[in-house]
Amino acid sequence: MLKKTALIGSIASLGILFGSAFAEAMASPIPSLRDATRTVNAQTSHETHPQTTNQFQRIEQPLGNKVAVTLGGLGLIGLQLWWFLLSKPKSQKAVATGGNIQEITVTVDGGYDPSLIVVQAGKPVRLKFERKDPSSCLEQVVIPDFHIAADLPLNQVTPVEFTPQQPGEYTFTCGMNMFRGAIAVQSTNASEETASTPISVS
Repeated sequence: MLKKTALIGSIASLGILFGSAFAEAMASPIPSLRDATRTVNAQTSHETHPQTTNQFQRIEQPLGNKVAVTLGGLGLIGLQLWWFLLSKPKSQKAVATGGNIQEITVTVDGGYDPSLIVVQAGKPVRLKFERKDPSSCLEQVVIPDFHIAADLPLNQVTPVEFTPQQPGEYTFTCGMNMFRGAIAVQSTNASEETASTPISVS
């Protein structure tokens, strides 16, 4: 038992001795290989890239360029405000044809034209979608309130028929819900003046 304790003590003493020697070696002023590499890299970087007092140089632009950019930005802001707040959708009333069907052609080209269609309640409606835009977003028209989802082949006229019973405004959109239009359904006794009044598309 005594020999075992002495052996453990000797091993512990050797560990302390080696630890102290290693700590002294690390604290010695001899630079390590990593420190030497950092010094060489710093010197090389200093020689190849001389330190400059100002890393960014200001480039003076002519006054005309500044004015043109400012006016262009203001013009774009004004166009966006007009498009989203002041512009009114182009409305058109469907025309009754033979068989008392209200019919209208809707051009699909970067949106819907007209984007607001005025019809009368209780009478069949036929919307003839003529797709000219190859965009995949406009491959389909969806009228959720009438449970309609119709594919629109390119450069063809696709008729969509339904009969609105209740007055109100019903939205139709593209398949991706990016382009929108509206169907304003009016009662049969609505006046011509009311029918031609623009209605906002939400």
